[in-house]
Amino acid sequence: MKNIALSSLALLLITACSDQAAPRAQVATNQASQPEGQQEEDSLASIMEDHWALVLEENPVLAEQLGEASGRGRLPDASLEAYAEGVEARRALLARLNELEGGNLAPEEDLNRRLLMTELEDEIESSQTGGRYLTITTYSAPHLGFVRLAERASLRRREDIDSYLARLDAMPDAMDAVIARLSEAVDEGWTQPCKAMEGHERTYRTHLVGTPEESAFYAPLTTSDRATDADRESAARLIEEGVLPAFQRFAAFYEGTYRPACRQDVGASSFPGGEDFYAYRTRSYTTTDMTPDEVHEVGLSEVARIRAEMEEVAGEAGFADLASFQQYLRTDPKFYPETAEERLAAASVIAKKMDGKLVELFTVLPRMPYDIQPIPLDVAEGTTTAYYSGPAADGTRGGTYWLNTTKLETRPLYELEALTLHEAVPGHHLQVALTQELDLPEFRRFGGFTAFTEGWGLYSERLGLETGFYDAPETDFGRLSYEMWRACRLVVDTGMHAKGWSRQEAIDYMLENTGLSENNITREVDRYITWPGQALAYKIGELKIRELRERAESELGESFDVRRFHDAVLANGALPLSILEEEIERFIEEEQENAGRG
Repeated sequence: MKNIALSSLALLLITACSDQAAPRAQVATNQASQPEGQQEEDSLASIMEDHWALVLEENPVLAEQLGEASGRGRLPDASLEAYAEGVEARRALLARLNELEGGNLAPEEDLNRRLLMTELEDEIESSQTGGRYLTITTYSAPHLGFVRLAERASLRRREDIDSYLARLDAMPDAMDAVIARLSEAVDEGWTQPCKAMEGHERTYRTHLVGTPEESAFYAPLTTSDRATDADRESAARLIEEGVLPAFQRFAAFYEGTYRPACRQDVGASSFPGGEDFYAYRTRSYTTTDMTPDEVHEVGLSEVARIRAEMEEVAGEAGFADLASFQQYLRTDPKFYPETAEERLAAASVIAKKMDGKLVELFTVLPRMPYDIQPIPLDVAEGTTTAYYSGPAADGTRGGTYWLNTTKLETRPLYELEALTLHEAVPGHHLQVALTQELDLPEFRRFGGFTAFTEGWGLYSERLGLETGFYDAPETDFGRLSYEMWRACRLVVDTGMHAKGWSRQEAIDYMLENTGLSENNITREVDRYITWPGQALAYKIGELKIRELRERAESELGESFDVRRFHDAVLANGALPLSILEEEIERFIEEEQENAGRG
Protein backbone atom coordinates (compact mmCIF):
# COMPACT_ATOMS: atom_id res chain seq x y z
CA MET A 1 0.00 0.00 0.00
CA LYS A 2 1.17 3.46 -0.88
CA ASN A 3 1.61 6.32 1.54
CA ILE A 4 2.49 9.95 1.09
CA ALA A 5 5.75 10.69 2.88
CA LEU A 6 5.07 14.24 3.94
CA SER A 7 4.16 16.20 7.02
CA SER A 8 1.79 14.74 9.60
CA LEU A 9 -0.69 17.38 8.48
CA ALA A 10 -0.67 16.23 4.87
CA LEU A 11 -0.73 12.60 5.96
CA LEU A 12 -3.72 13.15 8.24
CA LEU A 13 -5.64 15.04 5.60
CA ILE A 14 -4.86 12.46 2.93
CA THR A 15 -5.43 9.26 4.90
CA ALA A 16 -8.32 10.54 6.98
CA CYS A 17 -10.34 11.85 4.08
CA SER A 18 -10.10 8.74 1.93
CA ASP A 19 -8.94 5.17 2.10
CA GLN A 20 -7.11 5.96 -1.09
CA ALA A 21 -7.07 9.34 -2.78
CA ALA A 22 -10.43 10.66 -3.98
CA PRO A 23 -10.08 13.51 -6.44
CA ARG A 24 -12.33 15.50 -8.70
CA ALA A 25 -10.08 15.95 -11.74
CA GLN A 26 -9.99 15.46 -15.46
CA VAL A 27 -7.33 13.10 -16.77
CA ALA A 28 -5.86 14.26 -20.06
CA THR A 29 -4.72 11.97 -22.84
CA ASN A 30 -1.55 13.52 -24.22
CA GLN A 31 0.28 11.74 -27.00
CA ALA A 32 3.44 13.30 -28.42
CA SER A 33 4.23 13.16 -32.11
CA GLN A 34 7.64 11.54 -31.89
CA PRO A 35 9.46 8.56 -33.38
CA GLU A 36 8.14 5.25 -32.06
CA GLY A 37 10.72 4.53 -29.34
CA GLN A 38 10.65 8.11 -28.09
CA GLN A 39 6.86 8.19 -28.21
CA GLU A 40 6.64 5.35 -25.65
CA GLU A 41 8.71 7.38 -23.18
CA ASP A 42 6.74 10.55 -23.91
CA SER A 43 3.48 8.64 -23.42
CA LEU A 44 4.65 7.34 -20.07
CA ALA A 45 5.75 10.84 -19.12
CA SER A 46 2.31 12.22 -19.96
CA ILE A 47 0.60 9.49 -17.92
CA MET A 48 2.82 10.23 -14.92
CA GLU A 49 2.16 13.94 -15.36
CA ASP A 50 -1.60 13.39 -15.45
CA HIS A 51 -1.41 11.07 -12.45
CA TRP A 52 0.51 13.63 -10.43
CA ALA A 53 -1.97 16.34 -11.40
CA LEU A 54 -4.65 14.03 -10.03
CA VAL A 55 -2.77 13.62 -6.74
CA LEU A 56 -2.35 17.37 -6.36
CA GLU A 57 -6.00 18.03 -7.22
CA GLU A 58 -7.17 15.66 -4.52
CA ASN A 59 -4.54 16.84 -2.00
CA PRO A 60 -4.52 20.64 -2.10
CA VAL A 61 -2.40 20.94 1.06
CA LEU A 62 0.33 18.94 -0.66
CA ALA A 63 -0.12 21.03 -3.80
CA GLU A 64 0.38 24.25 -1.86
CA GLN A 65 3.47 22.82 -0.13
CA LEU A 66 4.90 22.20 -3.59
CA GLY A 67 4.22 25.78 -4.62
CA GLU A 68 1.13 25.07 -6.73
CA ALA A 69 -1.28 27.99 -6.54
CA SER A 70 -4.17 25.63 -7.30
CA GLY A 71 -3.93 24.21 -3.79
CA ARG A 72 -4.35 27.49 -1.93
CA GLY A 73 -7.46 27.94 0.11
CA ARG A 74 -8.76 24.42 -0.54
CA LEU A 75 -9.31 21.32 1.56
CA PRO A 76 -9.55 17.71 0.35
CA ASP A 77 -13.00 16.57 -0.74
CA ALA A 78 -13.97 13.68 1.53
CA SER A 79 -17.26 12.95 -0.23
CA LEU A 80 -17.92 9.52 -1.65
CA GLU A 81 -18.82 11.17 -4.95
CA ALA A 82 -15.31 12.57 -5.20
CA TYR A 83 -13.93 9.19 -4.19
CA ALA A 84 -15.81 7.47 -7.01
CA GLU A 85 -14.54 10.03 -9.52
CA GLY A 86 -11.02 9.39 -8.31
CA VAL A 87 -11.39 5.66 -8.84
CA GLU A 88 -12.60 6.17 -12.40
CA ALA A 89 -9.71 8.53 -13.09
CA ARG A 90 -7.33 5.83 -11.91
CA ARG A 91 -8.98 3.24 -14.12
CA ALA A 92 -8.40 5.52 -17.10
CA LEU A 93 -4.75 5.98 -16.19
CA LEU A 94 -4.28 2.24 -15.75
CA ALA A 95 -5.84 1.57 -19.15
CA ARG A 96 -3.34 3.96 -20.72
CA LEU A 97 -0.46 2.27 -18.92
CA ASN A 98 -1.59 -1.14 -20.12
CA GLU A 99 -1.29 0.06 -23.70
CA LEU A 100 2.41 0.76 -23.29
CA GLU A 101 4.99 -1.82 -24.31
CA GLY A 102 7.43 -2.02 -21.43
CA GLY A 103 10.09 -3.60 -23.63
CA ASN A 104 10.39 -0.38 -25.62
CA LEU A 105 11.20 1.68 -22.54
CA ALA A 106 14.55 2.39 -20.95
CA PRO A 107 15.06 0.39 -17.71
CA GLU A 108 14.43 3.37 -15.42
CA GLU A 109 11.31 4.34 -17.34
CA ASP A 110 10.04 0.76 -17.23
CA LEU A 111 10.54 0.79 -13.45
CA ASN A 112 8.42 3.96 -13.31
CA ARG A 113 5.74 2.20 -15.36
CA ARG A 114 5.72 -0.87 -13.13
CA LEU A 115 5.59 1.15 -9.92
CA LEU A 116 2.77 3.38 -11.11
CA MET A 117 0.87 0.33 -12.34
CA THR A 118 1.29 -1.36 -8.95
CA GLU A 119 0.04 1.74 -7.19
CA LEU A 120 -3.00 2.18 -9.44
CA GLU A 121 -3.95 -1.50 -9.30
CA ASP A 122 -3.76 -1.42 -5.51
CA GLU A 123 -5.91 1.71 -5.25
CA ILE A 124 -8.52 0.27 -7.61
CA GLU A 125 -8.63 -3.01 -5.69
CA SER A 126 -9.00 -1.05 -2.46
CA SER A 127 -12.02 0.75 -3.91
CA GLN A 128 -13.80 -2.59 -4.20
CA THR A 129 -13.70 -3.02 -0.41
CA GLY A 130 -15.31 -1.05 2.39
CA GLY A 131 -11.99 0.38 3.49
CA ARG A 132 -13.09 3.78 2.19
CA TYR A 133 -15.33 4.02 5.25
CA LEU A 134 -12.50 3.64 7.79
CA THR A 135 -11.67 7.34 7.95
CA ILE A 136 -11.26 7.48 11.72
CA THR A 137 -8.82 5.37 13.70
CA THR A 138 -7.04 5.69 17.01
CA TYR A 139 -4.24 7.29 14.99
CA SER A 140 -5.96 9.73 12.66
CA ALA A 141 -9.24 11.42 11.80
CA PRO A 142 -10.35 14.21 9.44
CA HIS A 143 -11.01 16.67 12.25
CA LEU A 144 -7.48 16.09 13.56
CA GLY A 145 -6.19 16.89 10.09
CA PHE A 146 -8.01 20.21 10.30
CA VAL A 147 -6.45 20.92 13.70
CA ARG A 148 -2.96 20.05 12.44
CA LEU A 149 -3.60 22.51 9.62
CA ALA A 150 -3.82 25.25 12.21
CA GLU A 151 -0.95 24.02 14.35
CA ARG A 152 1.45 23.81 11.41
CA ALA A 153 0.29 26.97 9.63
CA SER A 154 3.09 29.35 8.69
CA LEU A 155 1.50 32.68 7.76
CA ARG A 156 4.58 34.50 6.51
CA ARG A 157 3.16 35.95 3.29
CA ARG A 158 -0.04 37.64 2.25
CA GLU A 159 -1.01 34.63 0.15
CA ASP A 160 -0.48 32.32 3.16
CA ILE A 161 -2.97 34.34 5.19
CA ASP A 162 -5.51 34.45 2.38
CA SER A 163 -5.17 30.70 1.85
CA TYR A 164 -5.60 29.97 5.55
CA LEU A 165 -8.70 32.14 5.83
CA ALA A 166 -10.17 30.48 2.74
CA ARG A 167 -9.60 27.07 4.33
CA LEU A 168 -11.37 28.19 7.48
CA ASP A 169 -14.25 29.23 5.24
CA ALA A 170 -14.21 25.81 3.52
CA MET A 171 -14.03 23.80 6.73
CA PRO A 172 -17.80 23.55 7.46
CA ASP A 173 -18.51 21.99 4.07
CA ALA A 174 -15.50 19.70 4.45
CA MET A 175 -16.73 18.55 7.85
CA ASP A 176 -20.21 17.91 6.48
CA ALA A 177 -18.69 15.70 3.78
CA VAL A 178 -16.85 13.76 6.48
CA ILE A 179 -20.08 13.31 8.45
CA ALA A 180 -21.94 12.16 5.33
CA ARG A 181 -19.27 9.60 4.60
CA LEU A 182 -19.30 8.27 8.15
CA SER A 183 -23.11 8.18 8.03
CA GLU A 184 -22.89 5.82 5.08
CA ALA A 185 -20.31 3.80 7.01
CA VAL A 186 -22.91 3.35 9.75
CA ASP A 187 -25.54 2.31 7.19
CA GLU A 188 -23.18 -0.21 5.57
CA GLY A 189 -21.89 -1.74 8.82
CA TRP A 190 -18.36 -0.35 8.51
CA THR A 191 -17.87 1.29 11.91
CA GLN A 192 -14.92 0.86 14.23
CA PRO A 193 -15.16 -1.38 17.33
CA CYS A 194 -16.47 0.19 20.51
CA LYS A 195 -13.68 -0.72 22.90
CA ALA A 196 -10.88 0.42 20.62
CA MET A 197 -12.43 3.87 20.16
CA GLU A 198 -12.98 4.63 23.85
CA GLY A 199 -11.75 8.15 24.57
CA HIS A 200 -11.92 9.32 20.96
CA GLU A 201 -14.20 12.13 22.14
CA ARG A 202 -11.26 14.05 23.59
CA THR A 203 -9.85 14.54 20.08
CA TYR A 204 -12.63 17.00 19.25
CA ARG A 205 -14.00 18.11 22.63
CA THR A 206 -10.86 20.11 23.37
CA HIS A 207 -11.75 22.26 20.36
CA LEU A 208 -15.33 22.99 21.45
CA VAL A 209 -14.29 26.29 23.01
CA GLY A 210 -16.43 29.21 24.12
CA THR A 211 -14.95 32.01 22.02
CA PRO A 212 -13.10 32.14 18.68
CA GLU A 213 -10.03 33.58 20.36
CA GLU A 214 -9.69 30.40 22.47
CA SER A 215 -9.65 28.21 19.39
CA ALA A 216 -6.51 26.57 18.00
CA PHE A 217 -7.67 27.85 14.62
CA TYR A 218 -7.27 31.47 15.76
CA ALA A 219 -3.73 31.06 17.12
CA PRO A 220 -1.84 31.35 13.78
CA LEU A 221 -3.24 34.86 13.31
CA THR A 222 -1.81 35.94 16.67
CA THR A 223 1.74 34.85 15.84
CA SER A 224 1.90 36.13 12.26
CA ASP A 225 3.72 39.41 11.70
CA ARG A 226 1.84 39.89 8.42
CA ALA A 227 -1.69 39.39 9.76
CA THR A 228 -3.74 42.56 10.20
CA ASP A 229 -6.54 43.37 12.59
CA ALA A 230 -8.93 42.84 9.69
CA ASP A 231 -7.48 39.34 9.17
CA ARG A 232 -7.99 38.51 12.83
CA GLU A 233 -11.54 39.81 12.70
CA SER A 234 -12.21 37.66 9.63
CA ALA A 235 -10.73 34.61 11.33
CA ALA A 236 -12.81 35.17 14.46
CA ARG A 237 -15.97 35.46 12.39
CA LEU A 238 -15.20 32.35 10.32
CA ILE A 239 -14.42 30.35 13.45
CA GLU A 240 -17.51 31.53 15.32
CA GLU A 241 -19.93 31.13 12.41
CA GLY A 242 -18.43 28.11 10.67
CA VAL A 243 -15.63 26.16 12.32
CA LEU A 244 -17.03 25.83 15.84
CA PRO A 245 -20.52 24.87 14.62
CA ALA A 246 -18.88 22.29 12.33
CA PHE A 247 -17.06 20.70 15.26
CA GLN A 248 -20.30 20.77 17.23
CA ARG A 249 -22.06 18.95 14.38
CA PHE A 250 -19.32 16.36 14.31
CA ALA A 251 -19.55 15.88 18.08
CA ALA A 252 -23.32 15.46 17.88
CA PHE A 253 -23.00 12.99 15.01
CA TYR A 254 -20.21 10.97 16.61
CA GLU A 255 -21.89 10.71 20.00
CA GLY A 256 -25.45 10.39 18.73
CA THR A 257 -25.04 8.21 15.64
CA TYR A 258 -21.58 6.74 15.09
CA ARG A 259 -20.66 5.66 18.61
CA PRO A 260 -23.99 3.90 19.26
CA ALA A 261 -23.44 1.93 16.02
CA CYS A 262 -19.92 0.79 16.89
CA ARG A 263 -19.09 -2.88 16.43
CA GLN A 264 -18.72 -5.33 19.30
CA ASP A 265 -16.38 -7.67 17.40
CA VAL A 266 -12.86 -6.35 16.90
CA GLY A 267 -11.89 -8.38 13.84
CA ALA A 268 -12.13 -7.23 10.23
CA SER A 269 -13.82 -10.55 9.51
CA SER A 270 -16.97 -9.10 11.11
CA PHE A 271 -17.26 -6.48 8.34
CA PRO A 272 -19.48 -7.30 5.36
CA GLY A 273 -17.07 -9.18 3.09
CA GLY A 274 -14.52 -8.87 5.85
CA GLU A 275 -12.47 -11.98 5.08
CA ASP A 276 -11.77 -10.83 1.53
CA PHE A 277 -11.09 -7.30 2.78
CA TYR A 278 -8.45 -8.49 5.25
CA ALA A 279 -6.87 -10.83 2.71
CA TYR A 280 -6.52 -7.82 0.40
CA ARG A 281 -5.07 -5.68 3.19
CA THR A 282 -2.54 -8.40 3.97
CA ARG A 283 -1.33 -8.49 0.37
CA SER A 284 -1.39 -4.72 0.05
CA TYR A 285 0.53 -3.80 3.18
CA THR A 286 3.15 -6.54 2.75
CA THR A 287 3.41 -6.09 -1.06
CA THR A 288 3.43 -9.90 -1.28
CA ASP A 289 0.98 -12.69 -2.10
CA MET A 290 1.08 -13.95 1.49
CA THR A 291 -2.15 -15.07 3.14
CA PRO A 292 -3.10 -14.19 6.73
CA ASP A 293 -2.36 -17.79 7.75
CA GLU A 294 1.12 -17.62 6.24
CA VAL A 295 1.85 -14.32 7.96
CA HIS A 296 0.61 -15.78 11.26
CA GLU A 297 3.04 -18.70 10.97
CA VAL A 298 5.96 -16.39 10.22
CA GLY A 299 5.03 -14.43 13.32
CA LEU A 300 4.98 -17.50 15.55
CA SER A 301 8.41 -18.54 14.25
CA GLU A 302 9.89 -15.09 14.83
CA VAL A 303 8.41 -14.86 18.32
CA ALA A 304 10.05 -18.16 19.27
CA ARG A 305 13.44 -17.07 17.89
CA ILE A 306 13.42 -13.66 19.54
CA ARG A 307 12.17 -15.06 22.85
CA ALA A 308 15.22 -17.33 23.02
CA GLU A 309 17.47 -14.28 22.55
CA MET A 310 15.57 -12.37 25.23
CA GLU A 311 16.02 -15.23 27.68
CA GLU A 312 19.75 -15.20 26.96
CA VAL A 313 19.96 -11.47 27.72
CA ALA A 314 17.98 -11.96 30.95
CA GLY A 315 20.51 -14.58 32.01
CA GLU A 316 23.41 -12.26 31.23
CA ALA A 317 21.74 -9.64 33.44
CA GLY A 318 21.71 -12.12 36.33
CA PHE A 319 18.05 -13.13 36.34
CA ALA A 320 16.82 -16.69 36.65
CA ASP A 321 14.14 -16.31 33.99
CA LEU A 322 12.66 -13.90 31.50
CA ALA A 323 9.56 -13.12 33.56
CA SER A 324 11.55 -11.85 36.55
CA PHE A 325 13.72 -9.67 34.29
CA GLN A 326 10.64 -8.21 32.62
CA GLN A 327 9.07 -7.51 36.00
CA TYR A 328 12.23 -5.73 37.12
CA LEU A 329 12.30 -3.58 33.99
CA ARG A 330 8.61 -2.71 34.22
CA THR A 331 8.67 -1.72 37.89
CA ASP A 332 12.05 -0.16 38.74
CA PRO A 333 11.54 3.65 38.60
CA LYS A 334 15.14 4.30 37.49
CA PHE A 335 14.20 3.16 33.99
CA TYR A 336 11.49 5.79 33.56
CA PRO A 337 11.79 9.54 32.91
CA GLU A 338 10.38 11.91 35.50
CA THR A 339 9.58 14.72 33.07
CA ALA A 340 8.74 15.17 29.42
CA GLU A 341 11.91 17.22 29.05
CA GLU A 342 14.01 14.31 30.30
CA ARG A 343 12.52 11.96 27.72
CA LEU A 344 13.01 14.46 24.90
CA ALA A 345 16.58 15.20 25.98
CA ALA A 346 17.48 11.51 26.14
CA ALA A 347 16.15 11.00 22.62
CA SER A 348 18.19 13.98 21.42
CA VAL A 349 21.41 12.53 22.84
CA ILE A 350 20.77 9.21 21.10
CA ALA A 351 19.95 10.90 17.80
CA LYS A 352 23.06 13.07 17.95
CA LYS A 353 25.24 10.04 18.64
CA MET A 354 23.82 8.20 15.62
CA ASP A 355 24.21 11.29 13.44
CA GLY A 356 27.95 10.88 13.91
CA LYS A 357 27.88 7.20 12.97
CA LEU A 358 26.01 7.50 9.67
CA VAL A 359 29.18 7.71 7.55
CA GLU A 360 29.95 4.15 8.67
CA LEU A 361 26.68 2.95 7.13
CA PHE A 362 26.09 5.13 4.03
CA THR A 363 27.99 7.05 1.38
CA VAL A 364 24.96 9.19 0.49
CA LEU A 365 23.16 11.19 3.19
CA PRO A 366 20.20 13.61 3.00
CA ARG A 367 20.69 17.35 3.34
CA MET A 368 17.40 18.01 5.13
CA PRO A 369 17.58 18.17 8.97
CA TYR A 370 15.09 16.88 11.52
CA ASP A 371 13.95 17.83 15.00
CA ILE A 372 12.30 16.10 17.95
CA GLN A 373 8.95 17.33 19.25
CA PRO A 374 6.33 16.10 21.76
CA ILE A 375 3.17 14.64 20.23
CA PRO A 376 0.28 17.13 20.59
CA LEU A 377 -1.77 16.43 23.70
CA ASP A 378 -5.09 16.15 21.88
CA VAL A 379 -3.93 12.87 20.33
CA ALA A 380 -1.06 11.77 22.59
CA GLU A 381 -3.06 9.70 25.06
CA GLY A 382 -4.79 7.73 22.34
CA THR A 383 -1.86 7.11 20.03
CA THR A 384 1.40 5.23 19.83
CA THR A 385 4.68 5.98 21.58
CA ALA A 386 6.21 7.89 18.62
CA TYR A 387 5.94 8.58 14.92
CA TYR A 388 7.69 10.53 12.18
CA SER A 389 6.53 13.15 9.68
CA GLY A 390 8.62 14.04 6.67
CA PRO A 391 10.03 17.39 5.56
CA ALA A 392 7.76 19.94 3.93
CA ALA A 393 7.57 19.29 0.23
CA ASP A 394 8.94 22.76 -0.57
CA GLY A 395 11.94 22.28 1.70
CA THR A 396 10.94 25.02 4.14
CA ARG A 397 10.72 22.65 7.11
CA GLY A 398 12.71 19.56 8.05
CA GLY A 399 11.39 16.25 9.27
CA THR A 400 10.01 15.72 12.76
CA TYR A 401 10.37 12.80 15.14
CA TRP A 402 7.26 13.04 17.32
CA LEU A 403 7.69 11.56 20.80
CA ASN A 404 4.88 10.75 23.22
CA THR A 405 5.53 12.49 26.54
CA THR A 406 2.33 11.52 28.36
CA LYS A 407 2.08 8.71 30.96
CA LEU A 408 5.83 8.71 31.46
CA GLU A 409 5.61 5.85 33.94
CA THR A 410 4.83 3.61 30.95
CA ARG A 411 7.65 4.83 28.66
CA PRO A 412 10.95 3.23 29.66
CA LEU A 413 14.24 4.81 28.71
CA TYR A 414 15.82 1.46 27.85
CA GLU A 415 13.61 1.29 24.74
CA LEU A 416 14.55 4.76 23.55
CA GLU A 417 17.65 3.79 21.57
CA ALA A 418 15.72 1.40 19.32
CA LEU A 419 12.81 3.83 19.02
CA THR A 420 15.01 6.78 18.04
CA LEU A 421 17.00 4.81 15.47
CA HIS A 422 13.69 3.71 13.93
CA GLU A 423 11.97 7.10 13.76
CA ALA A 424 14.92 9.43 13.12
CA VAL A 425 18.22 8.12 11.72
CA PRO A 426 19.12 5.79 10.17
CA GLY A 427 15.39 5.04 10.00
CA HIS A 428 12.48 7.07 8.74
CA HIS A 429 14.06 10.50 8.48
CA LEU A 430 17.09 9.35 6.57
CA GLN A 431 15.01 7.23 4.17
CA VAL A 432 12.19 9.73 3.61
CA ALA A 433 14.39 12.83 3.31
CA LEU A 434 16.81 11.06 0.99
CA THR A 435 13.95 9.87 -1.22
CA GLN A 436 12.58 13.41 -1.52
CA GLU A 437 16.01 14.58 -2.70
CA LEU A 438 16.38 11.89 -5.39
CA ASP A 439 15.93 12.65 -9.09
CA LEU A 440 12.71 10.63 -9.37
CA PRO A 441 9.16 11.31 -10.56
CA GLU A 442 7.05 13.03 -7.92
CA PHE A 443 4.87 10.01 -7.22
CA ARG A 444 8.00 8.14 -6.17
CA ARG A 445 9.66 10.98 -4.26
CA PHE A 446 6.57 11.69 -2.16
CA GLY A 447 5.05 8.23 -1.99
CA GLY A 448 6.08 4.70 -1.26
CA PHE A 449 5.12 1.31 0.08
CA THR A 450 4.64 0.65 3.77
CA ALA A 451 6.45 -2.71 3.78
CA PHE A 452 9.56 -0.91 2.54
CA THR A 453 9.38 2.22 4.71
CA GLU A 454 8.48 0.42 7.93
CA GLY A 455 10.67 -2.56 7.09
CA TRP A 456 13.56 -0.13 6.74
CA GLY A 457 12.64 1.49 10.05
CA LEU A 458 12.77 -1.85 11.87
CA TYR A 459 15.95 -2.89 10.06
CA SER A 460 17.49 0.42 11.18
CA GLU A 461 16.98 -0.49 14.82
CA ARG A 462 19.28 -3.47 14.28
CA LEU A 463 22.00 -1.23 12.84
CA GLY A 464 22.60 0.01 16.37
CA LEU A 465 24.38 -3.30 17.02
CA GLU A 466 27.01 -2.24 14.47
CA THR A 467 27.47 1.31 15.72
CA GLY A 468 28.00 1.12 19.48
CA PHE A 469 24.43 1.09 20.80
CA TYR A 470 22.73 -1.48 23.07
CA ASP A 471 25.86 -1.90 25.20
CA ALA A 472 23.88 -2.72 28.38
CA PRO A 473 21.57 -5.72 28.93
CA GLU A 474 18.64 -3.37 29.51
CA THR A 475 19.01 -1.48 26.22
CA ASP A 476 19.72 -4.68 24.28
CA PHE A 477 16.56 -6.11 25.80
CA GLY A 478 14.80 -2.92 24.72
CA ARG A 479 15.93 -3.59 21.14
CA LEU A 480 14.77 -7.20 21.32
CA SER A 481 11.51 -6.13 22.91
CA TYR A 482 10.88 -3.77 20.00
CA GLU A 483 11.70 -6.52 17.51
CA MET A 484 9.43 -8.87 19.44
CA TRP A 485 6.73 -6.19 19.37
CA ARG A 486 6.78 -6.24 15.56
CA ALA A 487 6.89 -10.05 15.45
CA CYS A 488 3.91 -10.19 17.80
CA ARG A 489 2.06 -7.88 15.44
CA LEU A 490 2.11 -10.62 12.81
CA VAL A 491 0.46 -12.95 15.30
CA VAL A 492 -2.09 -10.65 16.94
CA ASP A 493 -3.13 -8.68 13.83
CA THR A 494 -3.89 -11.87 11.93
CA GLY A 495 -5.22 -13.41 15.13
CA MET A 496 -7.85 -10.71 15.64
CA HIS A 497 -8.74 -10.05 12.01
CA ALA A 498 -8.62 -13.58 10.59
CA LYS A 499 -8.73 -16.07 13.48
CA GLY A 500 -11.34 -14.70 15.85
CA TRP A 501 -9.06 -13.54 18.66
CA SER A 502 -10.50 -11.10 21.17
CA ARG A 503 -8.91 -7.79 22.07
CA GLN A 504 -7.92 -9.19 25.47
CA GLU A 505 -6.30 -12.25 23.92
CA ALA A 506 -4.14 -9.95 21.80
CA ILE A 507 -3.20 -7.83 24.83
CA ASP A 508 -2.35 -10.91 26.90
CA TYR A 509 -0.20 -12.38 24.12
CA MET A 510 1.85 -9.20 23.87
CA LEU A 511 2.15 -8.86 27.65
CA GLU A 512 3.52 -12.38 27.80
CA ASN A 513 6.02 -11.96 24.99
CA THR A 514 7.23 -8.33 25.02
CA GLY A 515 8.73 -5.97 27.55
CA LEU A 516 6.26 -3.22 26.65
CA SER A 517 4.12 -1.65 29.35
CA GLU A 518 0.45 -2.60 29.50
CA ASN A 519 -0.54 0.94 28.52
CA ASN A 520 1.62 0.84 25.39
CA ILE A 521 0.33 -2.60 24.48
CA THR A 522 -3.30 -1.55 24.90
CA ARG A 523 -2.81 1.51 22.70
CA GLU A 524 -1.03 -0.61 20.11
CA VAL A 525 -3.68 -3.31 20.02
CA ASP A 526 -6.39 -0.69 19.56
CA ARG A 527 -4.37 0.72 16.68
CA TYR A 528 -4.22 -2.70 15.00
CA ILE A 529 -7.95 -3.12 15.48
CA THR A 530 -8.80 0.16 13.76
CA TRP A 531 -6.13 -0.09 11.05
CA PRO A 532 -6.33 -3.70 9.79
CA GLY A 533 -3.22 -5.06 8.14
CA GLN A 534 -0.92 -2.05 8.50
CA ALA A 535 1.01 -3.61 11.38
CA LEU A 536 2.05 -6.55 9.18
CA ALA A 537 4.30 -4.38 7.02
CA TYR A 538 7.11 -3.83 9.55
CA LYS A 539 8.37 -7.33 10.19
CA ILE A 540 7.69 -8.67 6.70
CA GLY A 541 9.65 -5.78 5.20
CA GLU A 542 12.51 -6.08 7.68
CA LEU A 543 12.86 -9.81 7.08
CA LYS A 544 13.17 -9.21 3.34
CA ILE A 545 15.86 -6.53 3.77
CA ARG A 546 17.82 -8.78 6.12
CA GLU A 547 17.46 -11.68 3.69
CA LEU A 548 18.80 -9.54 0.85
CA ARG A 549 21.74 -8.33 2.94
CA GLU A 550 22.65 -11.90 3.89
CA ARG A 551 22.49 -12.86 0.21
CA ALA A 552 24.73 -9.95 -0.76
CA GLU A 553 27.24 -10.75 2.00
CA SER A 554 27.34 -14.40 0.97
CA GLU A 555 27.74 -13.78 -2.77
CA LEU A 556 30.14 -10.83 -2.52
CA GLY A 557 32.34 -12.08 0.30
CA GLU A 558 35.19 -9.71 1.10
CA SER A 559 34.04 -7.22 -1.53
CA PHE A 560 30.76 -6.61 0.34
CA ASP A 561 30.51 -2.98 1.50
CA VAL A 562 27.60 -2.35 3.84
CA ARG A 563 27.55 1.32 2.88
CA ARG A 564 27.08 0.52 -0.80
CA PHE A 565 24.44 -2.07 0.04
CA HIS A 566 22.45 0.49 2.02
CA ASP A 567 22.86 3.04 -0.77
CA ALA A 568 21.46 0.46 -3.20
CA VAL A 569 18.47 -0.32 -0.98
CA LEU A 570 17.55 3.37 -0.77
CA ALA A 571 18.56 4.45 -4.28
CA ASN A 572 15.12 4.05 -5.86
CA GLY A 573 12.85 5.25 -3.10
CA ALA A 574 10.36 2.96 -1.38
CA LEU A 575 9.66 -0.12 -3.52
CA PRO A 576 7.45 -3.20 -3.34
CA LEU A 577 9.53 -6.00 -1.84
CA SER A 578 9.64 -8.06 -5.04
CA ILE A 579 11.03 -5.13 -7.02
CA LEU A 580 13.51 -4.34 -4.23
CA GLU A 581 14.76 -7.90 -4.56
CA GLU A 582 15.30 -7.41 -8.30
CA GLU A 583 17.24 -4.20 -7.66
CA ILE A 584 19.51 -5.84 -5.08
CA GLU A 585 20.16 -8.78 -7.40
CA ARG A 586 21.25 -6.24 -10.00
CA PHE A 587 23.45 -4.53 -7.39
CA ILE A 588 25.13 -7.85 -6.55
CA GLU A 589 25.85 -8.53 -10.23
CA GLU A 590 27.35 -5.07 -10.69
CA GLU A 591 29.49 -5.41 -7.57
CA GLN A 592 30.77 -8.78 -8.78
CA GLU A 593 31.65 -7.27 -12.15
CA ASN A 594 33.46 -4.38 -10.48
CA ALA A 595 35.37 -6.77 -8.21
CA GLY A 596 36.34 -8.87 -11.23
CA ARG A 597 37.69 -5.84 -13.05
CA GLY A 598 39.62 -4.82 -9.96
